[in-house]
Amino acid sequence: MDYKTVLTTCPYCGCGCSIYLEVLNGRVVGVIPAGGSQQNDGKLCIKGWNVHEFIHSANRLTHPMLRKKGALCQVSWDEALDFVAARLQKIKSSDGSDSIGFMASAKMTNEENYLLQKFARACVGTNNIDHCARL
Repeated sequence: MDYKTVLTTCPYCGCGCSIYLEVLNGRVVGVIPAGGSQQNDGKLCIKGWNVHEFIHSANRLTHPMLRKKGALCQVSWDEALDFVAARLQKIKSSDGSDSIGFMASAKMTNEENYLLQKFARACVGTNNIDHCARL
């Protein structure tokens, strides 16, 4: 039996709580709050306590997918990113920047959410960005 804990940051919100993932035989099986962390000082919310549950979900996407002839197909990252870039350019040129919107995620860090809003505003030219965890 191979058991270890891995120090990481909870992915659920921008607070940045420190957690230990409990790993048993190469599989994440639980979470322990990291004591002494300035963000959470050994405490976790209900999302933090259950953060490990989505890691091994059979429904979790692990590769980029594109719909081809009505069916989802696994593609390379280059093909997926090229497709997204081309579609964004086409929509922007035909309907304008404000016809595009972005939805950020509570499972991203503050830094990743900042980069998404910067991309939306500076690259695409839209202020249409929202976040699923806002109040």
